[in-house]
Formats: sequence, structure tokens, C-alpha cells
Amino acid sequence: METFENVVATLSGWVWGAPMLILLVGTGLYLTILLRGLQFRALGHALKLIFDKDHKGVGDISHFAALTTALAATVGIGNIVGVATAITLGGPGAVFWMWMTGIVGMATKYAEAVLAVKYREQGKHGMRGGPMYYIAKGAGLPWLGWLFAVFTAGAAFGIGNMTQANSVAVMLDKVFGVEPWATGIVLMSLTGFVLIGGIRSIGRFTSMLVPFMIVLYIGAALTVIAINISEVPDALRLIFYHAFSPIAAGGGFAGATIAAAIRFGVARGVFSNESGLGSAPIAAAAARTCDPVKQALVSMTQTFIDTLLVCTITALVILTATPWTEGVSAGVLTSLSFAETLGSAGTLVVALATVLFAFSTLIGWSYYGEKAVEYLLGARVIVLYRVVFVAVIVIGATMQLELVWNFSDLMNGLMAMPNLIGLLLLSNVVRAETRRYFSARNVNSENSLKVEFFDRK
Repeated sequence: METFENVVATLSGWVWGAPMLILLVGTGLYLTILLRGLQFRALGHALKLIFDKDHKGVGDISHFAALTTALAATVGIGNIVGVATAITLGGPGAVFWMWMTGIVGMATKYAEAVLAVKYREQGKHGMRGGPMYYIAKGAGLPWLGWLFAVFTAGAAFGIGNMTQANSVAVMLDKVFGVEPWATGIVLMSLTGFVLIGGIRSIGRFTSMLVPFMIVLYIGAALTVIAINISEVPDALRLIFYHAFSPIAAGGGFAGATIAAAIRFGVARGVFSNESGLGSAPIAAAAARTCDPVKQALVSMTQTFIDTLLVCTITALVILTATPWTEGVSAGVLTSLSFAETLGSAGTLVVALATVLFAFSTLIGWSYYGEKAVEYLLGARVIVLYRVVFVAVIVIGATMQLELVWNFSDLMNGLMAMPNLIGLLLLSNVVRAETRRYFSARNVNSENSLKVEFFDRK
């Protein structure tokens, strides 16, 4: 078993090496150029579309429900521990590179959703779509779409299930003394109740939970930032200065090079928003819409909310406090930073946010895994999949998860490879759909987007 664990850890390290990170960011940069900075020019229009009810469209859930389902899977531990890890290992400058990853990732997320809606199908249990469909139908590579579905199914039980259940169990055990097995049973029951109704039930649930948990966390974080407002300018200075300059060791901080800032900023940014991994377009494909571009614009805001909003606020809480300079581990850094200003209330807020974020990720990924299994084995296995998925939660809550974490990272990286190939091969389809949409509408957004924008030579 130890040999197997070492092999998985080694493979995970290879998959998530510099070439993968360069490919992920490079694809986002290429799409940004191809679409002429769509994420900047159309952001205002995209934010308005979130609450648009497309009654004439085909699909299972609203734009908003599709967005919150995807946010449920991405706004999670990465927004709390991931940001802390980036700062601990890469210094304040890592936050800048997280921003850059988020900015280009918005274009990637947009392209994924365009293709997901364009190539989706009507199935027995609702709409079905995602990278496996646009890779097979659009790019003409069914074997690569099959591989994507296999990797997604594996990741759903790892990063989407056991690791999340374990995070909740560990947090409740440390803060409230709740036994892990009890947490596992409660989580299993709650998840089963949500999943029993399929995507419509998931959409209703995430539409209520996700806004609440994000507002709760952001509200507490903004309170901390407001109290420490005098420290914010210096925190921003550290972010921009050390993005291009190494930070020396001092106090308990070990110091970080520019390379470390880039590496950990990009890596944590990608893990946080999942742009390029191919997970979120599975939820986008379920949206009730009459145009692929409309849902794609809404999906694009997911990366904006996750990385450029939630991660930024977490970073400012950490950098306006002192624990990050004292050699504190990333696992408790965010909690201690909140507690420095809010006391025990800060610790409770982070504990509650961790529980809600992890549980929402579990719900979101349950749907991703379901659609992957349906693609591989047909609709007849969906009920069995849900039963197994729910049962595995108890196992995750009570076991040691180092192997599962490495396996999950490996599956996530393997998911990204076929998805990025599909995006690059179908990038002209994305561009054509975008030109069609904006040439047919005179969009007056906060960013002053003009019809002629995509018609310029």
C-alpha cells in the first residue's frame, strides 16, 4: 500500500507540474486574446444576466441555479486554506498571480460553458452535457471524451466527496467535539435528501445555501478589513511589490522567491476556480437558456466571484493581521487571522464557513460525478451511483485521507488535459458563437460593449 501511495503522489506531482500550469494559464490567455478581452468588456452585461429568467429556453434550471451549483463546487476549502497556502509558501506576491489566473480563467470558463450548452443533449434525467460531449461531438474525439468522464467520476469520489466529508468532520471535532462518525451520518442523510430530487433539487438547494454562505463569510471578512482599514494600503503594496520582487525571511516567515510567488499563486488560483478543469460546464449544460453565450457569460462570473472577490477578501484579512509573519501553518492561518480581530467569534465564523463550503462542494461534485457515470454507463446506473456516493461520505469522514488527496489531485489534473485539448480544438466555434451573439444585440452594459466590437477587423 505504501508503494501505491508513493506512485500516486509522484504521478500527481508530475501532472501538476509547471507544464500543466503553463497550459492552463496559456489556454486562458489565448482565449482572452481570441475573444478580445471579453471578460473585461462584457462583465457588467454578464452580471445582469445572472438573474435573467429565460422562460423560452430549454433546460432544467435557471441561469442563477446553474451558477450557484457551479459555485457550490468551487467556493470551498481553496478559498480559506488555499489562499493561506499561497501566502505561506509564495509570500504576499502570490495573491497577484492568483488574480492573473482568475482574470484569464474567466475566458476559459466562458469558452467551456459555450461549448457545454451548444453540444448538450436531452437525456432521461434532464439535460446532459460537458466536456465529454463537446470533445466527442464537436472535436470528433469520443475516446478522449470517454477518458474525461472516467477521470471526472474518480475525482467526484475523491475531491468531491471523501476529502470534503473529512474536512467537515475534522473541523467539527476540533471546534465542537463532534465525533467524526456522527458527522458522517448527518452529512450522509443531508446529502441524500438533496440528491434524491436530481439537478432541480440540487439547484434549489444551492440557490439558497451558496448566497448565504458567501454573504456570511464576506460579511465577516469585510468587518475585519474595515476594523483594520489602515493596514489595507500596506497589504496591497506587499501584494504588488512582491509579485515581482522576492520577500526576505523575517519573524516566523520563511521568505519566498518570485518563482515561488508565481508557482503557488497560479496553482492555488487554478484549484480555487477550477477554470480549465472541465467541471463547471457540466452544471452550465443544465441551464434553461435559448443561447449558449448567455449561460457562458453567467458562468464567467463564477471565476470572478470565486477568485477575484472571495479569495481577495481572504488575502486581505490575512495580510492585515500578524500571524502570517509568525510561521503559522496554512491550515490555521485564516482562522487565527480572523480571531486576531474578532476573537472567538472569528474562529467560529471560519469553522462554520469551512463546514458550509465543504458541504456545498460535496453537493456540486455529486452532480458532476453523476453526469460522468451516466455518460459512461447510461441512465440506468444513476440511482445506484447516488446510493454509493452518499454511502462513501461516512467512509471519508472517518478515514485518513493522504492517499485520497493525492488521488484526487491526480484525477483533477487528468480531467484538465482532455478538456484543454477540446477547448483549443473548438476555440473557433467559441469565437463564432460569440460574434453571432453580439452582432445580433446592441448590448449597453456597464463596460460600454458595442455591437461592432466583434466585427472589427
